[in-house]
Amino acid sequence: MLAAAAVRVALDQATESVTTARTLLPGTPASAEVTEALLGAAIRSVPRWHFAMLNDLERNDAFAVALERVVPPGAHVLDIGSGTGLLAMMAVKAGAGSVTTCEQNPVLAAVAEQIIAAHGLAEVITVVPKLSTDLVVGVDLPRRADVIVSEIVDCGLVGEGVLPTVRHAREHLLEPGGVLLPDSAVLYGALLDSQAVDGLNRVQSAAGLDVRLLNALSTRGHFPVRLPTWPHRLISAETEIARFDFAADSLLDESVEVGIEVTEAGTAHGLAVWFDLRLGGGIALRNAPDNLASHWMQAFVPFAEPRPHAAGERVRIAFSWTGGRLSARRLDFASAVEGI
Repeated sequence: MLAAAAVRVALDQATESVTTARTLLPGTPASAEVTEALLGAAIRSVPRWHFAMLNDLERNDAFAVALERVVPPGAHVLDIGSGTGLLAMMAVKAGAGSVTTCEQNPVLAAVAEQIIAAHGLAEVITVVPKLSTDLVVGVDLPRRADVIVSEIVDCGLVGEGVLPTVRHAREHLLEPGGVLLPDSAVLYGALLDSQAVDGLNRVQSAAGLDVRLLNALSTRGHFPVRLPTWPHRLISAETEIARFDFAADSLLDESVEVGIEVTEAGTAHGLAVWFDLRLGGGIALRNAPDNLASHWMQAFVPFAEPRPHAAGERVRIAFSWTGGRLSARRLDFASAVEGI
C-alpha cells in the first residue's frame, strides 16, 4: 500500500513537471501566471540552506584563507558545485589563472554565470551546467585541474555525495600530484539522550491513539538537528568515529566498529555526530554542538530502539556510511567497571 502511494506521488510530480515544461514551448505566450509558475519552480529547485551557507562568515573566511594558501599562481582550478560561484571567484582572488566551475542545478548555474559576469570574471571563470562526474577533459575543461575545490558536505559530512564525487574527481579530473581542498575530514560522535530529538523521527501514540504505523516512513539514516535548541544530554565523551583522507582512502561505502563508554547514566536514543573538515593550509571547519555560528547543524543518527545505560558501560556500535546515509547499530554493551 505504501509503495503504491509513493508511485502515485511520483506520477503527480512528473505530471506537474511536464505541465510546467509545456509553458516553455515556442509560441506559448508568457502570461503573468506562466511567469509566476516558472519563478515558483525555480525557487523550489534551490534549497533554502544556500542562504544560510552564504551568510556563514566562518565558512567563507576559512575557504578564502585556505585557497590563498594552497592555490599555486596561475593554476587551473576546478570548483565542484558552483552554487553562486563564490568559491570559483575566491580561487581567482587567490591567484588562479583559470577556473572551471560545474553546477548540476541549471537555475543556480545561470545565477552563478550572472554573478561572475557582474564581477568582471567571465573571461577567467567558465560555468558548466553539469555534474562533475559528467565532465570530459578537453571538452568541458581544457585540461586536468591543478586544484579541485568543493564544499559538498551536509551536517553528517557524507549526505551530499562528497565521497563518490571526490573519488571520481581525483581519478579523472585532477593532475597527478594535484591539490584537493578539503583534503581530509574526521567524524566525531557521542551518545545522545533526548526524547525530544528522538521524537522528531519516531512516534508511539497521539491523543491516546496508536499511530506507530507512521514509523514505517521515518527517516532512514541521519538527519539534521540543532542540538542546543532541544532538551538533551550527551551521555558519553566526544569519540572519533571515522577518518577520511580524500587523496588516499578508498572513499567507498563502509562500516566500522566503534566502542563508546557511557559517562553518565541515561537513555541512548542514538548518536549525535559532527565533523572536522580540514581544508588545507592549516584551516579547518567544525560543526560541533558548541559552534553556534556554523550554518551546519549536527547529525542525529537514531538507534532502532532507545535503550537505558548505566555509567561505565561500554557500548559497541556498528557505524556505517552507505549511499550518503549514516547509520548506527548497537552490537552489545558491557560494564567497564566489571571488566566484562
